[in-house]
Amino acid sequence: MIIVKTIIDLSHDLIKENITKQDVVLDLTVGNGNDTLFLVKIAKFVYGFDIQTAAINQAKLKLVNYDNYRLINTSHEYFLDYINKDFKAAIFNLGYLPGGNKLITTMAGSTLLTLKLVLENIKVTGICVLVVYPGHYEGKRESQALLNYSAKLDQLKYQVIKYEFINQINNPPYLLAIRRLQ
Repeated sequence: MIIVKTIIDLSHDLIKENITKQDVVLDLTVGNGNDTLFLVKIAKFVYGFDIQTAAINQAKLKLVNYDNYRLINTSHEYFLDYINKDFKAAIFNLGYLPGGNKLITTMAGSTLLTLKLVLENIKVTGICVLVVYPGHYEGKRESQALLNYSAKLDQLKYQVIKYEFINQINNPPYLLAIRRLQ
C-alpha cells in the first residue's frame, strides 16, 4: 500500500532525518505552534520567530510541557540577533496564520533575505525546509522569488529539491528543501 504524506509530514520527515537530539533548530514562522511542537520533541533547543503576538501566545499553549525553546515576537529576518549557537535545521511554513488575518502574510523580500542568512549560517550538512503556499497573491510572489533564487544556488555547495503534488487544483502548497553541502 502506498501512503501519501502531506507536505507538512514530508517537511517533518526531512528534518527528523537530518538532526539529532543534540542539535539546535529554528522555526522561522511559528504560526499556531505545530512545527515548534514537533521540533521541541526531537531537538536539543528550538528558537521560534513570529511577528504576530497571537501566534506566539497560541504556540505557548502547545508547549507548556517543554522548556527547550525560546519564542521571539519579531520578524524572522532578525534571527541572527538572537541565535548565538550553531543550528542544524530551519523550517519556514509560509503564508498567513491559519485562522488569523489573511492580509498578514510572509513577504517575498523578508523571506528571501532570511533564507540567504540561514544558508550562510547553517551548519554544513544542515537542512532548511520551506512549505510554500503560492495560492494567494503574496504567496505567488514569494514562491517565484524562492524558486528563482534556489535554482541558482551553487550545486557544489547546496542540494535543492522541490516536492509537489502535480494533480491538485488552486496552486497547492509545495515543499522546497535546501541542504548545505559545504
